[in-house]
Amino acid sequence: MRYSAHHKQQTRERIVRAAARRFRSRGGEGAGISDLMHDLRLTHGGFYRHFKSKERLFVEAFDLGLKEAGDRMVKAIEQAPRGSELEALIDGYLDIAHVNDMAGGCPVAALASEVARRPASGREPFLQALRAYVRRMEQYISAENDEKRRQKAIWLLTGMAGTLMVARAFTEEHDRRAVLDAAKKFYLAAAQA
Repeated sequence: MRYSAHHKQQTRERIVRAAARRFRSRGGEGAGISDLMHDLRLTHGGFYRHFKSKERLFVEAFDLGLKEAGDRMVKAIEQAPRGSELEALIDGYLDIAHVNDMAGGCPVAALASEVARRPASGREPFLQALRAYVRRMEQYISAENDEKRRQKAIWLLTGMAGTLMVARAFTEEHDRRAVLDAAKKFYLAAAQA
């Protein structure tokens, strides 16, 4: 039986959404295609009707994860009182719920080390997604000029992603919260300077 183009697109999106969560929670190597497809009640062979390789799926899942993270950031900022947008961005990212939800969290914190291990020639799609995410952050950061705004957005993202990774290493919630609280104060003061 042949499926419509719409059905095929919906299936592809379903695979990418599920893979985005799985890659963030288990890493690229820990998430097998056969298990993913089985859990979605799809055939392993059907995977190749949608993707040329697991690497292609990994790229799309990383990109989707960044878009989702950006959407959450924007939603938190839009709900914040005027003038506290930067604080909302930092508080929303360095939140205990974000630490505890690796599968639904920021792919930078979960997968950046895996991206870095890929050959330089294969990193461009990841870098494009990161650049787009940084551009979304920039508009909520004040600075003297666009270059300084971009620099602040980069160090804020990299620092907060590192904080998230370290907080996740702790098993006790009070330790995780201590890491987050200290980082929130630091990044807010540094970004406002």
